[in-house]
Amino acid sequence: MLPLPRLHAIKWLTLLAAMAAFCTPLAYAASQPDADQKGPVFLNEPINRIDFSNSTGAEIECKASGNPMPEIIWIRSDGTAVGDVPGLRQISSDGKLVFPPFRAEDYRQEVHAQVYACLARNQFGTIISRDVHVRAVVPQSHTVNVMDEAVLRGNSAILKCHIPSFVADFISVASWVEDEEREIFTTNDGIGHFDSDGKYLVLPSGELHIREVGPEDGYKSYQCRTKHRLTGETRLSATKGRLVITEPLGSVPPKILDINDKFLLMQVKLGHSFSMQCPCQGFPVPIVRWYKFIEGTTRKQAVILNERVKQVSGTLIIKDAVVEDSGKYLCVVNNSVGGESVETVLTVTAPLSAKIDPPTQTVDFGRPAVFTCQYSGNPIKTISWIKDGKSIGHSDQVLRIESVKKEDKGMYQCFVRNDQESAEASAELKLGGRFDPPVIRQAFQEETMEPGPSVFLKCVAGGNPTPEISWELDGKKIANIDRYQVGQYVTVNGDVVSYLNITSVHANDGGLYKCIAKSKVGVAEHSAKLNVYGLPYIRQMEKKAIVAGETLIVTCPVAGYPIDSIVWERDNRALPINRKQKVFPNGTLIIENVERNSDQATYTCVAKNVEGYSARGSLEVQVMVPPRITPFQFGEEPLNFGEPASIQCTIAGGDWPMNVKWLLNDYHLPAHLNIATTKFTRHTHVLAIESVTADHAGNYTCVAENWAGRAEYTAPLIVNVPPRWILEPTDKAFAQGSDAKVECKADGFPKPQVTWKKAVGDSPGEYKDLKKNDNIRVEEGTLHIDNIQKTNEGYYLCEAINGIGSGLSAVIMISVQAPPEFTEKLRNQTARRGEPAVLQCEAKGEKPIGILWNMNNVRLDPKNDNRYTIREEILSTGVMSSLSIKRTERSDSALFTCLATNAFGSDDASINMIIQEVPEMPYALKVLDKSGRSVQLSWAQPYDGNSPLIRYIIEFKRSRASWDEVDRVMVPGHTTEAQVQKLSPATTYNIRIVAENAIGTSQSSEAVTIITAEEAPSGKPQNIKVEPVNQTTLRVTWKPPARSEWNGEILGYYVGYKLSNTNSSYVFETVNFLTEEGKEHSLELNNLRVYTQYSVVIQAFNKIGAGPLSDEEKQFTAEGTPSQPPSDTACTTLTSQTIRVSWVSPPLESANGVIKTYKVVYAPSDEWYDDTKRHYKKTASSDTVLHGLKKFTNYTMQVLATTAGGDGVRSAPIHCQTEPDVPEAPTDVKALVKGQAAILVSWRPPAQPNGIIQQYTVYSKVEGAEGEPKSQKIPHYQMSYEATELEKNKPYEFWVTASTNIGEGQPSKSIVAMPSDQVPAKIASFDDTFTATFKEDAKMPCLAVGAPQPEITWKIKGVEFTGNDRMRVLPDGSLLIKSVNRQDAGEYSCHAENSIAKDSITHKLIVLAPPQSPQVSLSATTTDSLTVKLKPHEGDTAPLHGYTLHYKPEFGEWETAEVSVDAQKYTIENLLCGSRYQVYATGFNNIGAGEASDILNTRTKGYKPKLPEKQRFIEVSSNSVSLHFKAWKDGGCPMSHFVVENKKRDQTEWNQISNNVKPDNNYVVLDLEPATWYNLRITAHNSAGFTVAEYDFATLTVTGGTVAPLDDGHGTGNLNTRIRLPAWMPEWLDLNFMVPLIATVIVVAVGILVVCVALSRRRADDLRGGQKDVYYDVVYNQTMGPGATLDKRRPDLRDELGYIAPPNRKLPPVPGSNYNTCDRIKRARGIRSNHSTWDPRRTNLYEELKTPPVPLHGNHYGPEDVQCHYRHPGMEDEICPYATFHLLGFREEMDPTKAMNFQTFPHQNGHAPGPGHAGTMGPPGHPGHVHSRSGSQSMPRANRYARKNSQGGQSSIYTPAPEYDDPANCAEEDQYRRYTRVNSQGGSLYSGPGPEYDDPANCAPEEDQYGSQYGGPYGTPYDHYGSRGSMGRRSVGSARNPGNGSPEPPPPPPRNHDMSNSSFNDSKESNEISEAECDRDHGPRGNYGAVKRSPLQKDQRTTEEMRKLIESRRPLNEAGPKQLQQQSGAGFTAYDTMAV
Repeated sequence: MLPLPRLHAIKWLTLLAAMAAFCTPLAYAASQPDADQKGPVFLNEPINRIDFSNSTGAEIECKASGNPMPEIIWIRSDGTAVGDVPGLRQISSDGKLVFPPFRAEDYRQEVHAQVYACLARNQFGTIISRDVHVRAVVPQSHTVNVMDEAVLRGNSAILKCHIPSFVADFISVASWVEDEEREIFTTNDGIGHFDSDGKYLVLPSGELHIREVGPEDGYKSYQCRTKHRLTGETRLSATKGRLVITEPLGSVPPKILDINDKFLLMQVKLGHSFSMQCPCQGFPVPIVRWYKFIEGTTRKQAVILNERVKQVSGTLIIKDAVVEDSGKYLCVVNNSVGGESVETVLTVTAPLSAKIDPPTQTVDFGRPAVFTCQYSGNPIKTISWIKDGKSIGHSDQVLRIESVKKEDKGMYQCFVRNDQESAEASAELKLGGRFDPPVIRQAFQEETMEPGPSVFLKCVAGGNPTPEISWELDGKKIANIDRYQVGQYVTVNGDVVSYLNITSVHANDGGLYKCIAKSKVGVAEHSAKLNVYGLPYIRQMEKKAIVAGETLIVTCPVAGYPIDSIVWERDNRALPINRKQKVFPNGTLIIENVERNSDQATYTCVAKNVEGYSARGSLEVQVMVPPRITPFQFGEEPLNFGEPASIQCTIAGGDWPMNVKWLLNDYHLPAHLNIATTKFTRHTHVLAIESVTADHAGNYTCVAENWAGRAEYTAPLIVNVPPRWILEPTDKAFAQGSDAKVECKADGFPKPQVTWKKAVGDSPGEYKDLKKNDNIRVEEGTLHIDNIQKTNEGYYLCEAINGIGSGLSAVIMISVQAPPEFTEKLRNQTARRGEPAVLQCEAKGEKPIGILWNMNNVRLDPKNDNRYTIREEILSTGVMSSLSIKRTERSDSALFTCLATNAFGSDDASINMIIQEVPEMPYALKVLDKSGRSVQLSWAQPYDGNSPLIRYIIEFKRSRASWDEVDRVMVPGHTTEAQVQKLSPATTYNIRIVAENAIGTSQSSEAVTIITAEEAPSGKPQNIKVEPVNQTTLRVTWKPPARSEWNGEILGYYVGYKLSNTNSSYVFETVNFLTEEGKEHSLELNNLRVYTQYSVVIQAFNKIGAGPLSDEEKQFTAEGTPSQPPSDTACTTLTSQTIRVSWVSPPLESANGVIKTYKVVYAPSDEWYDDTKRHYKKTASSDTVLHGLKKFTNYTMQVLATTAGGDGVRSAPIHCQTEPDVPEAPTDVKALVKGQAAILVSWRPPAQPNGIIQQYTVYSKVEGAEGEPKSQKIPHYQMSYEATELEKNKPYEFWVTASTNIGEGQPSKSIVAMPSDQVPAKIASFDDTFTATFKEDAKMPCLAVGAPQPEITWKIKGVEFTGNDRMRVLPDGSLLIKSVNRQDAGEYSCHAENSIAKDSITHKLIVLAPPQSPQVSLSATTTDSLTVKLKPHEGDTAPLHGYTLHYKPEFGEWETAEVSVDAQKYTIENLLCGSRYQVYATGFNNIGAGEASDILNTRTKGYKPKLPEKQRFIEVSSNSVSLHFKAWKDGGCPMSHFVVENKKRDQTEWNQISNNVKPDNNYVVLDLEPATWYNLRITAHNSAGFTVAEYDFATLTVTGGTVAPLDDGHGTGNLNTRIRLPAWMPEWLDLNFMVPLIATVIVVAVGILVVCVALSRRRADDLRGGQKDVYYDVVYNQTMGPGATLDKRRPDLRDELGYIAPPNRKLPPVPGSNYNTCDRIKRARGIRSNHSTWDPRRTNLYEELKTPPVPLHGNHYGPEDVQCHYRHPGMEDEICPYATFHLLGFREEMDPTKAMNFQTFPHQNGHAPGPGHAGTMGPPGHPGHVHSRSGSQSMPRANRYARKNSQGGQSSIYTPAPEYDDPANCAEEDQYRRYTRVNSQGGSLYSGPGPEYDDPANCAPEEDQYGSQYGGPYGTPYDHYGSRGSMGRRSVGSARNPGNGSPEPPPPPPRNHDMSNSSFNDSKESNEISEAECDRDHGPRGNYGAVKRSPLQKDQRTTEEMRKLIESRRPLNEAGPKQLQQQSGAGFTAYDTMAV
């Protein structure tokens, strides 16, 4: 029967077997899918670019496969993960990146303009998709334009559709529309097609190609229709383009219109069609040829035209582009007068793709892996590799991993990228082979149990190869014994399952169990404790042997549980007992660095439990000592051959037994070497050699081994051995040309050095070292001679030496067997044609040698041609053969070969015979490029005459010079292109070329003629001087450059200036060129900094550009006054009359000059405000002492710095008081007899008390008496003293002193009095001056004595005083005045009289009152500030301390500001723009605030919003209208908001769309019906008010077409309607032109008549030309001038001028007019006027509002000078078209029956059809009436105030001037402050002051002060009644006519402006005015410039010229900025171009 444990084991085994059988199929089933496990691979990878509209949104799908299924994550380009953004970005559950539709304002760049990527990952790796560029497109307002294109007649033109760059990616051209009728479409084939007449072609890139342009094409207009690829929206271009056709004047060489087009770069996608343009024009029409450069070379070949490649005129069109089309193309354009070329570099981009080969590979551990990235596409810029989503820094096509490791497995990706896109491919690297290190997959845990049951411990491990599992208990391996059973099996997936079964576990089985999985690639282990309850038990421990010096680690094998403590003992002592020992609670003992003596012992482990039971176990530790050997050696020097040698190996320590042995070179000692070894003692072993040889040399090692280890020591034995032959050399023979090798090898120690030498001469004896060269070398003793020749033959010595003995040597002979040889294989030989020649061949070698001759590989036989002769000569080294030619010919240029043969071989040599002659002439000379000073030529290389061309000689001359006067350029002969330089610009040259070689020169080529281009000036302006004018102005003068350096016609100069010594850029001003010869130019630079150095440079410019900058001229502006006061001012009292004042200089930057002195301003503080009392002291130092001051006086001081410019700002006042002193004597003393024993002494205080008077002392004594006088101290407030107890009739002497705390002062004068019975009337008081404060009481004393009592009377200002309520006489005689006022000031006399005498005194009363009202006047205004002047009242007596300024807006509260008394002006800031304000001021002094000034009524600058142009504001589509609020002009005041309303045209009620639309935004009105007329009302608000605009518009049809205009019975309709004339009527009879012209002539005639009558009456009435006439004239001229509006609500004007219709009254209709009233206009729009506007809020009758003028560029053609009109926006009540007005006469002529009726005319787009309507230029000779401007202004002004008549003379009307009389008026206006009347000859007839205006701030320097509201005909009825001329600020006259001013220069750099160009002005071709036009802003009309009269043309134009000019006009909305046309004889200049 089996024991119980065995039964348990069988039970467990059976259970395990059953479990294994059950689990095996499950495990297999589970492992099946793992066979298909793989990393992620993209199934649906997102594309590179995703563009979508914000209204549609987008979804980006990304799918990937893999096992397990990969996770999809979206990341940014920087690798960070992307999350949801609510409403903007979401990631769906299936991995899609979703962008929902969003509002435009929700656009976020970091979301909607981002680079994303899709990341897929599972456990096997990570991959990342290509870059996904996401771009959301928000609808943006944009305008597509077609610009005018200039073209020479007969050339082809290309019109471009200009699409804004920010939408260009989404918009393409769908078609072109000609004259709004004919549509030209693109085609799908990419080539494009011509329309029916072959005229038009739409290129693939959208341009319209027009062939063979003729004059009729100039009348057509073109628009492009575009389509948005995301939204599908189509729209027509906002502008229409025209062809500006120029008739060529003579031949014109081909010219590139834009220099930027000379080198072009293009990029085209694969398969797309494209066109390459050659934008050149010329006459005759040039021929265009296209070439393509051969890649990598400068050679080119003509482009082959076929079905795919076509050429249309100069344009090359290629269909379905392929990558091979990429390259550099050259377009060459030539005609009979020149040539030009354009280079285009084309890149055809092909989509990128990539693939990795292999896509998957499995590689064993340590083996290499290679991935190759195969890619396609164009261009490829970068290649990069990443692994599992992270870059590995590899950029080659091939990725190689030399040795695969575990971490190398995963997903690899290759990325290819260019600027546009990217592509990727992925591959997976899997690991193969058996190298997965073991890993414990499942293991047992720590367990505590009772004894008895069985224990089952399990460990599961995996790995490759399959590991083996073993078990240990407390470090001791467990075997299958009794109760312990170990078993294991392998699962189907390769894991090993091992188990340990313990049957019936005992307490002794407890301990630390460990399972160890081990394979050849690694080890893994797991351990855990098994705790079994029981008494402590220690398993037996085996003896532990350890090597000395190591660390002993042992754990006590304890069983039983629980254990309370485990300790180690030695010799019954608990450890540790020293530092090396460490004991741990778990039973581990560690002894470091064990030693036998101290640590070899028996150690006891004691385990106890809590009950006190213990167990003990012993461990014997044996410490073993390894061997140790004493070092030894054979000796310090090497041994020589044959000497004895021995060494001794001594064992210094170690445990025995020990084994000792000897090794030689790590091997046992060889027996044949006879090496003896002997053991002398146990510790000593000897090795001995009797006689050493070379074989004995080596490393000898003594090895000692025991149980503890091994020790060894090695000593080298070195033996010197002399050389000995291994291989001795012998004689050798070699064939010539073979590679010879002779070996020579020797042995010895040290290793011998083997060298070779060669004998000198033919016999041995003397040798020399071999020269190192390419074919002779010695390698390891072997001599190598490559390609051995006869010269290498001779004796050679081989020598071996190592320093031991004499060495070895051997001599051998090397012989060479040589076939024939020519030393020169090939050479060239030249001969001149017709001369004899000899060819020689010398063959060396073994004779005999035979030589034959060939010519071009054909045997040459002299018998056949007697010109040839052959001779031979035998030489010592061979044979010389000569071939003679009697007379050379060109056919002798051939290859001659001589062939030599002998017994050893043959050889040949060739002679290249070259017959030389002069070259032929070069041909195909043409011009590649030219400029102003150089021309680039090319030519074809001619036949060079078999002599290299040394050079080409290019000869050139001016066209009128002969070829005897040529200049030459030498060019190297290897080139066929050259540049001729140092030409003069704009000059005609003839050029030819000659070739030259060593023989001579060729004939000259055919000459070509070229004309050089103009260039920018090359010279600098001369004689530049910069001088200061004042503190802020520098005057610059200069003269033009030398005439030879102009390079064209100089148009003007750029004057640049900047602060010196700074890096800032120059600020440039433009100055027109003065045509007077030698005239000096000048410019004043204004608004500069004070006393600042400026650097000035000047450069001249012409139409090409600007010349070089002149050298810097530096100059300081004049010194100014310091802008900051001295700082740190301080004062110190020194004495009673001196004060020290100190300060610190103001900052250097604020000095504004050189500080010369400082001024100290000082005065007593109570006199400080009186300027006359102030004292000044100058000093150059920073402190000074003020002397002579009043004692005990408080002084106020200020310090200021002074420069040459004047006094600077004063410092803040400081105060110091002088020290007190003794007072002066009392001023006066009286002694009045009061009785027979009394005298009254009275006195006046000292004039200078010098301190606080403490008391007075009255001294008295009898006159003449000796001794001390009597003294009586009197309080300081008492001014009299009654001396009593005096003796009658005895004279007494009295005097008085005053005392301060310093002491007693000087005595007063002595006065003598004698008591008496007779007391006459006397007044004790003194004459005095009293100062009283306003509204306070004043008292003037009159103390009188007398007996009888005197009568006291008062006189005020000489009038007897009678008492009243306010004034009365007090009992003591004093006069009391209550509540003093200003009128009380004056003299007051007091009279005392009795019967004896009378006396009187006179007082003066000064009243200190608050200031009276100051004077307030306006100095300047801005949009947010007012500057006022303040002046004190002349009658103020008390010094003024300052002002208080009060101001309020028209509907606001009062505010105040304090102003110092020194401030002459004060600026009130932060005001409302364009608002009325009331201002007044009060002054204040030490008394208080004074009276208020008159209220000043004024306003800040700025106006209500100004209307925009309809075309710029409104953009219509089929169901919406876009409003571009940026088109509104704010009138100078920022806009606040808009109100938008609309309605259908036939409705009456308005619908409010929004009442708070913010400015600077676009607004879209939606939900409109297509093809419907609407009314739109816009109300624009700013702080100055609001403006209402009303517009008509029609929505487009559903297809994008326009709606026909409606006729509502009022003539309203399309603005572009045109009256069609019969075919037989000429074009110039167009009513749009004729009706205004005729009407204007009539009005002008009537106007002249009225003026003449008025003048005649004036002369008759008042021949003096008095002021009254002028005044009346001016008043009515002003009120009735263009744009002027009377305030009809003012009764004074109503009375003066008669009845005027109220503003809401409807005017009677005019027959034939389309307007019944202009009320609607006035309601819908803020009326604009810039003339005198009578406003009810103004207090001044002549107050005028100004706004900046709106330039109106209008042209009219006629004999008169060209005019430039300006429209001026205003405030109220315009004059309406077709309205009849009553023009009243002057004051003397108020009879209403005398009023004249005038009717206004419709405006013709701003063009004045008649002469003299809007103010013209002043004539020469009248500068007094010309408002001149410095040339530095960017918009030069011309005559602002003068007016010409139609003949150019001065018309006898009033020339207005600024009507201001305020001294603050703009300086530039001062000279025109009165109205002047001039006669037709320019002489002055009348002059006198005009109306004045006290608001000069409204005169802004940059504003036109006067001007017609509309320009053109609106001004006509009033111009001849004193209308103020609307003179613009530009000079628009001829550039050569000084009377017309100077032309506008081009803008400062960068500049590229052709001054010969100009723009035609257009007029509207209709004489009807639509309602929409009435609604529209009367803003700029017409086109972009004013016509400039040509100096070559007469004033009069012919009818034909007029007709052409009229026909050249275009509709309003067709204006373009490029109407630049060069006309014969007439030039036009575009000034302010404005797109309409």
